[in-house]
Amino acid sequence: MKTKEVLDVVVNADNIEVMNSLEENSVDVIFADPPYNMQLGDSLLRPDNTIVNGVTEDWDSFESMAAYDEYTKKWLTAAKRVLKDDGSIWVIGSYHNIFRVGYILQNLGFWILNDVVWNKTNPMPNFKGTRFTNAHETMIWAVKNPKAKYTFNYEAMKALNDDTQMRSIWEIPICTGKERLKNDSGEKLHPTQKPEALLYRVLLASSKPGDIVLDPFFGTGTTGAVAKKMGRHFIGIERDAEYVRGATERLNAVQPFTADALEYTTKKKLQRIPFGSIIEHGMLHPGDMLFDAAGKNCAIVRADGSVKSDKAEGSIHQVGAAAQNAAACNGWEYWHYKDAKKGLVCIDELRQVIRAEVFGAE
Repeated sequence: MKTKEVLDVVVNADNIEVMNSLEENSVDVIFADPPYNMQLGDSLLRPDNTIVNGVTEDWDSFESMAAYDEYTKKWLTAAKRVLKDDGSIWVIGSYHNIFRVGYILQNLGFWILNDVVWNKTNPMPNFKGTRFTNAHETMIWAVKNPKAKYTFNYEAMKALNDDTQMRSIWEIPICTGKERLKNDSGEKLHPTQKPEALLYRVLLASSKPGDIVLDPFFGTGTTGAVAKKMGRHFIGIERDAEYVRGATERLNAVQPFTADALEYTTKKKLQRIPFGSIIEHGMLHPGDMLFDAAGKNCAIVRADGSVKSDKAEGSIHQVGAAAQNAAACNGWEYWHYKDAKKGLVCIDELRQVIRAEVFGAE
């Protein structure tokens, strides 16, 4: 089956069969919310003896741990086949299954990048009072091999987090209210529908507009709805016809963001400039002296672009680190030269001149 034939479509079929029929290395991101195999046993009651609607569907039941492991191995193998070499996969689970999934992921050769904790700000209480309230789920983010050049929109995630590095604990409420899909009886259509806010963060972090996002456990279509809004293509695979109907109706109502709204913050990659270029362009000369901002430490510029102080010799970074007894140093920011009119001037200004004049960078 050609991958392009099922773009932006919900396929009502077995996910392993469909993934094995798609072209190899053809999807950019996979988000998988597999059965948790919760093994709940007896009904869970609230203090007023009403029944808690847990996960009791047949698709979450396996006759043994071995059967669950075998199923997990099969769908992950199919997922790895269809995932691009530089693509990435997210798998979400609870304490019931995520450790088994992670073990199998690693056995299949996946390289784990992060485990991300989804901390539910409004979790279901522990009605029996016999355990801690289960207030989180874990997502494993992985690639096919350690050398994969996967997408990570670091600057966009930092901007989303008020210009602070995004951490691996995400505070997001569970899916409630109008976002929660209901069946004809007014009950939850799917017991584990994920909030769009969670998928928004996943796709903003690890995909680009136009990428293909595969969800092999599509359910009510949260992955597809968010992908469509964000200008990504989706492939949804779901074997339950009722879920497919609900997801299809949901997707038909989604309006994509405008093209300009899909732009996000990226860090401009600047041309690398060796210190030797400053000498080659005559901005500094062998024998000139460099100083720290206080004029306390100094080093002499040498013809090969290295510098020498009374403590060390080597690159501007190495000698700057030695001057401060530090493990590392950005020599471009540490060292200054003497200008007759301006006094001490940071050598990084010379680097910016070369970038602008030689490479046309701003």
